[in-house]
Amino acid sequence: MRKTVLLFALLTAPLAGCMQDPTSRGLAGAATGALLADVTDNDMVTGAVIGGLAGVASCGIELGLPPCQSRY
Repeated sequence: MRKTVLLFALLTAPLAGCMQDPTSRGLAGAATGALLADVTDNDMVTGAVIGGLAGVASCGIELGLPPCQSRY
């Protein structure tokens, strides 16, 4: 479990300042969902899918994060 937490920290650190578009929020949500699923001995793929969907859906909700901006 210690390796998983370290790997999670290393992979999500670059996303810390990039939470302004649905893609980066989805990736951060997927990583968090996979980590939580692994820690609780559940299916990591299912956790990643649910976390990714929650991350993308959070763009329309005020959570104290910067608002999502479209890059188009």
